[in-house]
Amino acid sequence: MEPQWWGEPIAGEIVWCHFPDNINPRPKPRPALVLAVFDDDAPHFTIRVACGTSQRTTTLHRGEFCILRASNLAAYAAAGLSYDTKFDLRQAVDLPYTTEWFSVPPAAPHGQNPKLGILHPSLVRAVQAAFRATTE
Repeated sequence: MEPQWWGEPIAGEIVWCHFPDNINPRPKPRPALVLAVFDDDAPHFTIRVACGTSQRTTTLHRGEFCILRASNLAAYAAAGLSYDTKFDLRQAVDLPYTTEWFSVPPAAPHGQNPKLGILHPSLVRAVQAAFRATTE
């Protein structure tokens, strides 16, 4: 079956992604932060995403930032996460925004699309610092 294309996402959204293991989609989806949207082939979009994980969220390395429930409840709620989540901007990849790589999250909080939530403005500095660390 041919993958279907999702509508245009917005940088800063957190989406439900089958982040690749080498070049194949993983069966278990996880949160991913949309870093950039390439619309050269609109309505078919390629997006750059950074993978999220709920593992080892208390240890941050260069290029990483975390959304923690206990330290920023508003950001946690806006992101639509179920667990504390760390995003690694060093592991960003460009993927076609299709049903092959993205799916509707549990409970579909924003309707029948991959959106979980959005990056809260209070996290912009943390993301900028993580991004700068990837280029140093």
